[in-house]
Amino acid sequence: MPIGVLVNGGSVVLGGILGCVLGKKLNQEFQEKLQMVFAVCSMAMGITTIVLMQNMPAVVLAMILGTVLGHFCRLDHGIHKAAGGMQKAVFGIVGSGRKSSPEEMDILLTVIVLFCASGTGIYGSIISGMTGDHSILMAKSVLDLFTAAIFACSLGLAVSLIAVPQMVLFLLLFFCAGIIYPLCSPEMIADFKACGGCIMLATGFRMVRLKMFPVADMIPAMILVMPVSWIWMTYILPLVS
Repeated sequence: MPIGVLVNGGSVVLGGILGCVLGKKLNQEFQEKLQMVFAVCSMAMGITTIVLMQNMPAVVLAMILGTVLGHFCRLDHGIHKAAGGMQKAVFGIVGSGRKSSPEEMDILLTVIVLFCASGTGIYGSIISGMTGDHSILMAKSVLDLFTAAIFACSLGLAVSLIAVPQMVLFLLLFFCAGIIYPLCSPEMIADFKACGGCIMLATGFRMVRLKMFPVADMIPAMILVMPVSWIWMTYILPLVS
């Protein structure tokens, strides 16, 4: 049973609701301070997985090819459009005619990537489906609960709706884990986690608006990194070692 996936999705929904309720009671300065703390947590989670990297050239190549693929597929534009639809749906439900500002849309994009495309969530879903160990997703749920609450203070209930695509993706990975995991070597898993860590690190920079990395366009790298890692170890590494 995908307990970890369900708890993670529930934490996002609950965090979004709490943020809407408490949003008026938390001043802007306090919210900004907590966002910086969450950004540091995202960076720390990214760094702890990046250091597990086994084949740096393979991860670098996957990151480059994945970003190029995401750019030409206009993945950033597609996620922005989906985020806009989520905002409109929420505003229609609550009866508000307010339009989202470009800054809000950019923040929502960052939050979508943080919740749905983190290496921790994707890897945790696969481990949960393969071994029944939900500890990784449980740890992620704690961070997601408070992160969702803070971002919901400014974005509203749209944050809670992010749980829908998140759970669809994680449930798909959970049920496919029996097929995916046995095909992966420990080195491929480590490179996969490192790739996710790079995206998590870039997401942290976006959260503090220090550098607006194209995190949405980087997502295809998560798909490419395992095949690239396998090709590198099987065909290229024996030639250069």
